[in-house]
Amino acid sequence: MKGIPMRAEASVPVLNLNLRLLQTFMLVAENLSFREAAEQTHRSQSAVSTQIKQLEAQLGTPLLHRTTRSVNLTAAGAELYTGIRSAMLEIGEGLRNIQECTDPKQGRVRLACSPTVAAAQLPRILASFEQDYPAVRVHLTELHSDELCEAVRQGDVDFGIGPKVGNAQAGVLFEVILNDPLMALMHRDAATRRRGGISMRELAGMPLLLHKSGTTSRFLLEEALQGSNARLNSKYECTQGQTLVAMAEAGLGTAILPRSVIKGNRTPATRAVRIVEPEIFRQIAIVTAHGRRLLPAAARLAQLIRERIHD
Repeated sequence: MKGIPMRAEASVPVLNLNLRLLQTFMLVAENLSFREAAEQTHRSQSAVSTQIKQLEAQLGTPLLHRTTRSVNLTAAGAELYTGIRSAMLEIGEGLRNIQECTDPKQGRVRLACSPTVAAAQLPRILASFEQDYPAVRVHLTELHSDELCEAVRQGDVDFGIGPKVGNAQAGVLFEVILNDPLMALMHRDAATRRRGGISMRELAGMPLLLHKSGTTSRFLLEEALQGSNARLNSKYECTQGQTLVAMAEAGLGTAILPRSVIKGNRTPATRAVRIVEPEIFRQIAIVTAHGRRLLPAAARLAQLIRERIHD
């Protein structure tokens, strides 16, 4: 395989690095393991080690710290890994641009979505998108808010759909597309006495079924109680909204959930009651990377989500 000439600034010598050596280094750096890199390339560990030594010799600096138990990147290795990864993202985006320019209805969309949105609203939107663009492959990953923002920032996904986190996040943009009110899901018998809504102070005195700490819904609830003497009386804490719905149906307590989650999991035994004093809204947003344009297929899916998220 021919070497790749690497251009450098005026005083830095030009290097002629072999692409295969760089590929091998990337595998070792990503796995921090010579064994796994050897398995993925169907070569021996000694062959992989030899290639890394060749690359280090060409660059004139160690790239990896090796011991009998571990492999770690040196400062130079970390710098090289970051540069190669960034370059590969740009190459990949360029190739995808070419593909979609040739045939706009071909391609791939990498989408990250928060679990509550993925469960409640996304399936019907994806079904509609598949009807119009059957040749476009959508790769969906469920991630919580912080992980979702990081995946968008790093370019691991094209865009994300999830709760707006705080006022800003470095490197990402939030386009709010839905104000999703939090509601109290109660057993039907208890809900009939609350037709005018229920206040946070009243809810604080009840056994509550809540999402775990660290979730957006939980943060909004705790924020609404700041400055008061009231505290959340958490009876059960769960990860999945469907679990909280089932617990409310069994009469175990009052579940606090976004309206969109309740709407997709209605049961005859429960009723949703508006939370008043204060009203609390979870903002659902399209999350994109600052300065990175969506490719046509991803832009079409994002537009469909804008149009259908309220249905």
